[in-house]
Amino acid sequence: MSNVIVAFSKRENAVNIRNILTRSGVGVSAVCTTGAKVLQHAELWNDGIVICGMRLQDMPYMQLRELLPDEYEVLLLGPSGDWMGELPEGVVGLPSPLKGHDLLDTLGMVSGAQERKRKKRRETIRKRNSGERRAIEQAKALLMERNGMSEEEAHRYLQKTSMESGTNMTETAQMILRMLDGANC
Repeated sequence: MSNVIVAFSKRENAVNIRNILTRSGVGVSAVCTTGAKVLQHAELWNDGIVICGMRLQDMPYMQLRELLPDEYEVLLLGPSGDWMGELPEGVVGLPSPLKGHDLLDTLGMVSGAQERKRKKRRETIRKRNSGERRAIEQAKALLMERNGMSEEEAHRYLQKTSMESGTNMTETAQMILRMLDGANC
């Protein structure tokens, strides 16, 4: 599960929510009473979930949401009448008074959505465009032709060289193409 930060203007409310979560096996990374402290903790991790009330000691939840990185979600606990309509993106509301299982179910739902977003970002990063794929295929073909490698050996060579040089496979393939094409002159 993501890093969970519990933030309420009254410390006792934050501690009560933390206790509900920890008794249920959910780790709480921090308990705060101010938005400034939440933001300090948020800088330490790539993403997380902030469980908070309508207003912290130094700012309302909307200002906190705007200042948090996009990878953070806010789980807002409070009277639904105080939300005044639709909640902003990145905020999920849970009306109070609340039941422990509702809090845990909603937290699980938000955490699951975050995990899906994380996976999608990783897949997007991993996908190569056609030009990148073409460069890798050309480099493998040149390695196979000039060095008598099989396709699998050429692929492994590209992977190993890219890891050793600290570059991605596309950059390594382009470097090999420049070097081997330069040898033709």
